[in-house]
Amino acid sequence: MLSLQENIVQSVAALRAYRLRSILTIVGLTMGVATIITVMTLIQGANIYVEEKIANLGSNAFQISRIPLAATDFNVILKALKNKHLTIEDMREVQQHCLHCAMVGARASHSGRVRYVDTELTDTTIIGQTATMAEIDTRTVLQGRYFTPTENQRASQVCLIGAKIAEDLFSGLDPLAKSVRVGIHEFMVIGTYEKIGSVLGQDQDNFLVIPMGAYQKMRGSRISVVIEAKAAGAGTVFEQAQDEARLALRAKRQLGPTQEDDFFIGTAASYIELWHSISAAFFAVFIMVSAISAIVGGIVIMNVMLVSVTERTKEIGIRRAVGATQSDILGQFLSESVLQCLLGGIAGIGFGFAAAVLLRTFTSFPASVQTAVALFGFALSSGIGLFFGIYPATRAARLDPVEALRAE
Repeated sequence: MLSLQENIVQSVAALRAYRLRSILTIVGLTMGVATIITVMTLIQGANIYVEEKIANLGSNAFQISRIPLAATDFNVILKALKNKHLTIEDMREVQQHCLHCAMVGARASHSGRVRYVDTELTDTTIIGQTATMAEIDTRTVLQGRYFTPTENQRASQVCLIGAKIAEDLFSGLDPLAKSVRVGIHEFMVIGTYEKIGSVLGQDQDNFLVIPMGAYQKMRGSRISVVIEAKAAGAGTVFEQAQDEARLALRAKRQLGPTQEDDFFIGTAASYIELWHSISAAFFAVFIMVSAISAIVGGIVIMNVMLVSVTERTKEIGIRRAVGATQSDILGQFLSESVLQCLLGGIAGIGFGFAAAVLLRTFTSFPASVQTAVALFGFALSSGIGLFFGIYPATRAARLDPVEALRAE
């Protein structure tokens, strides 16, 4: 019986003898493995992306809103639209009764236009915040300062602007102490925020923050706010803070023991869990679609190997005549199949790494091929080689030596 090394040497020689056929077979499998590696890389990168940017509420922070800030069931949102608005009074109720809350604030927002001299930005997010949001908001003030509680109470016409407004409206000028127009209102810039970048293609720096008092004066007091709270600690303290906030709002809204909450509490963990449930479905679909490519590559290998068996019938007969056993023939053809698949798998993993590097280099997407994914691609290509190579190899091994020698 031939050794593994001898089988590999013969397999390499056979692949060299049929180079074009071997290359086309390897390319087919390469595309299948590369597709799977790329899809798994994108899903894992998206999970990291969401955890770092979308669900970044800050340490031990939670949000209370009239409607769920993230939901997969549209009926839940339609039902939530009937809920009463959350108000500044609701925020104060949470402040008073949430003993495990270190800080409680509120915010509201809408889209509008921001203008400076002759330059205007559209689709800018206008955000009204209480002064306490300075301790809760995870955005970093780069220049200037945040507004004070007094400025909030007096509805002062001051604002902080995102990096896009600072870059596009002021073109390198110092924006501090300059005035921008929001609708018919003038606001003096007292601070700028550090650049955030984009999340899933959406620019996160086109925003302007003003005191909640000024926001209510501009939009009216009958708006629904999002209450944001930061617990005094993690673990049990974090859970207790949420329970206290829930009980405070239920008591203020006079909800009975059997009545459901008419508000929603969201945490970073709940948003990440929701994203994982959504991405898992996409992941399964994408893997199924890309697995088809790998299976097609395997079928191509099987067909090519069957053609190869037919063309090399005489070679098989000669080998059997000089003493090769059925196991030797089986091992040789299996080795050829697995070797082609391994070469295709390695090339596919290489393309996956290249795609991840390009994506990470030219975008802010944290794509990277993890070791487990690379090993999966390697194992997949090996499995395809074995599975789709068994039938051609078995057929070659079972050829009658006498009939094989007669083949032309």
